[in-house]
Amino acid sequence: MQSQGLSINLATIREQCGFAQAVDICLQHGITAIAPWREQVAAIGLNEAANIVHSNELRLTGLCRGGFFPAASFDDRQKALDDNRRAIDEAATLGADCLVLVVGGLPGGSRNLDEARKMVADGISAVLPHARQANVPLAIEPLHPMYAADRSCVNTLGQALDICELVGEGAGVAVDAYHVWWDPDLAQQVARAGQMNAILAHHICDWLVPTAHMLTDRGMMGDGVIDLPGLRRMIEAAGFHGAQEVEIFSDNWWARPAQEVIATCVGRYQACC
Repeated sequence: MQSQGLSINLATIREQCGFAQAVDICLQHGITAIAPWREQVAAIGLNEAANIVHSNELRLTGLCRGGFFPAASFDDRQKALDDNRRAIDEAATLGADCLVLVVGGLPGGSRNLDEARKMVADGISAVLPHARQANVPLAIEPLHPMYAADRSCVNTLGQALDICELVGEGAGVAVDAYHVWWDPDLAQQVARAGQMNAILAHHICDWLVPTAHMLTDRGMMGDGVIDLPGLRRMIEAAGFHGAQEVEIFSDNWWARPAQEVIATCVGRYQACC
């Protein structure tokens, strides 16, 4: 099957269609692995989304997202923990391979990245017992340093793995090509992740040159400068042989018909990954 080994993160066509239609389009292209976002699930209802997943025997390579642990006040940090526990329950209901964590950036008014990273580790530690009980691994996704202030103060695979070692069983990493391709220590850290059995997900897209917008101008595979086959070889050598999950935030691709986008994902996956 031409789509074997390919997963679609539903953010890739989030502007064109909702959960049910996105699943239908993926199935039409032979894709049986997806990764939805919580707001997409909420829009159709958790029970209905679970029915669609289970009746079509879909694999969820992840649920996006938990995280955003740092906050200026104790009450806001507690609210984040409560929301993460809800996200864990949603991932368990859907049968997701993992809950992806975008951990959050600096609390309002702060310039202290070390303190923010401590809040992240403390937050993950606090929700890990719930995740273990639900059998939902937590996948820390390091984000490119351009997001350090607002989206993620964990910016390298090495930093994410340090947290995994600190908090213990039940935490791993999501390796997103867009966020880690630049890292001079990438090969070493992927190998380390393999030794820890910590790779839970592998996300792909491409880095365009120039990049017009740091959030909504990701490239389709093959349109940019990332050595996607090289990264895949690295990850497989580390022992991860799961699906490659296409996750593209792009005003360009969101403006195109969803059928065209998914067909292009399949073709580029075969040609470039």
